[in-house]
Amino acid sequence: MWLKFENLQYTASFKERGALNRLLTIPEERRRAGVVAMSAGNHAQGVAYHARRLGVPVTIVMPKGTPFVKIDNTERLGAEVLLAGETVDDAADEALALCARSARTFVHPFDDPFVIAGQGTIALEMLATVPELETLVVPVGGGGLISGIATAVKALRPEVEVIGVQAASYPGVARALGLVPDFRPEPTIADGIAVKHPGQLTLAIIRARVDALALVDEAAIERAVVLLLEIEKTVSEGAGAVGIAALDVFRSHFAGRKVGVVISGGNIDSRLLSSVILRGLVRSERMVRLRVSLPDSPGGLARATAAIAAAQGNIVDVVHQRAFSHGSARAADVDFTIEVRNAQHARDIEEALRRVGFTSVRL
Repeated sequence: MWLKFENLQYTASFKERGALNRLLTIPEERRRAGVVAMSAGNHAQGVAYHARRLGVPVTIVMPKGTPFVKIDNTERLGAEVLLAGETVDDAADEALALCARSARTFVHPFDDPFVIAGQGTIALEMLATVPELETLVVPVGGGGLISGIATAVKALRPEVEVIGVQAASYPGVARALGLVPDFRPEPTIADGIAVKHPGQLTLAIIRARVDALALVDEAAIERAVVLLLEIEKTVSEGAGAVGIAALDVFRSHFAGRKVGVVISGGNIDSRLLSSVILRGLVRSERMVRLRVSLPDSPGGLARATAAIAAAQGNIVDVVHQRAFSHGSARAADVDFTIEVRNAQHARDIEEALRRVGFTSVRL
């Protein structure tokens, strides 16, 4: 496996490539009028950063509900931010109307041939570095990234397999290709690829040049974010980690092949990342919650905690459940959240509690 760390770009996303390429194609006289982009995330920062470098005035239109941190980051890079509408589609309508009123150039996040070509430089670099690659695995949202990569790959090495990956809760391209029925969007940590309708240009390229699409669920994406943290010591947003998730879920397909994976971005909210890490600890049974029934009298809690400590469990939280207990009024249910080494260590702690007379239930 070879990983392409686009999360290490200045704005922590591959979006810089397409933004820069599109800006460089605008004639000088039109650059002076400025550009407009619609985005609630990585595209906004990529356009703002390179527009400032090139001295191009830039306005970014974002939905009204855009998190403050994204607005602040975009303004810090030199862009004027306008808030319009409730959705990204509403923001796009306002951005296009602004261009019509002011003769500015619209920089689309994905459905633009120059943006697509910019994203395709990733494939040029991957094939130049590892010519023997047999499969490329690429996140798919609106389709700009995989369109550029597939175009470059099929021109240089048509035998190389290109596989796109989408969040199962937001399979916009898969639906447009008739691979899944219409869907109701659901929350996903892969918000960077949560695009309901791909572009017309990108969809045509995907249909012609992408070999397969894979869908991965939220649990797999979260596991991939944690794997990248623990193994590669790198921070990936959910959208950036879906390629790793696909390799994990469909590993039999990739077995024995030389695979390149694009880690497309690293812009993940710190609170969300904290939640993903904790959930990862729970899923891998390195943190467990045990409900222990104790006599509601002095010394019971001390005996239970001593048993856990003797078994080398690290208690991180204790909650008494008296009113919500289904047992005797002379007993209390106590929920212990315990950090453990692995699943076997958790069972050892349960056995240690049993030996001193306490029953426990895994929550």
